[in-house]
Amino acid sequence: MNRVLPVVERLNREVDAIISVDTSSPEVITEAAALGAGLINDVRALGKSGAIEAAAATGLPVCLMHMQGSPATMQDAPVYNDVIDEVEGFLAARIAACETAGIDRQKIILDPGFGFGKTLEHNLRLLNKLEQLHRLKCPLLLGTSRKSMIDHVLNKSVDQRLSGGLATVALGVTKGAAIFRVHDVQETVDVVRMCEAVLAERKPD
Repeated sequence: MNRVLPVVERLNREVDAIISVDTSSPEVITEAAALGAGLINDVRALGKSGAIEAAAATGLPVCLMHMQGSPATMQDAPVYNDVIDEVEGFLAARIAACETAGIDRQKIILDPGFGFGKTLEHNLRLLNKLEQLHRLKCPLLLGTSRKSMIDHVLNKSVDQRLSGGLATVALGVTKGAAIFRVHDVQETVDVVRMCEAVLAERKPD
């Protein structure tokens, strides 16, 4: 809390933007909300004891991410029978848990968790079949910017992954992703606007 909360407080005072707090801690969820956070983003999908109750009490939107295993072990040897089906099943269960705890479904965002307990092949299939997750009827967040999956395909270091990342964003737009978590904001905005123009056959508003 000593590390995160002063940053949330200052950003809320100085920046006109929604502040997303990446945490699994019930205490941080509660205190960050009190200081002006506008979104709770949890790689553990509010699975830590007390987290879902804390998030519900804030009334804030939440982003639930899929991860196989834990951050320490997730890339040891991830295995799926079908990554899309298993990600969908996990997220469906977490949505149900959130609704039971009093979190409105309209306040839930879903992150398939690219790179979190997934091989290259799992990540590629997940992006290729991303539209299947619309069956869960929640907005989808795409977080592929500078991920190692780009290196595994293109053999690019972190500072050379822009073009590969933009390609995943373009694909994400066509598959209905609603939110993109990125490092290179302006370049991504250009890609999203261009894709939207093509899909709508007109200049975006």
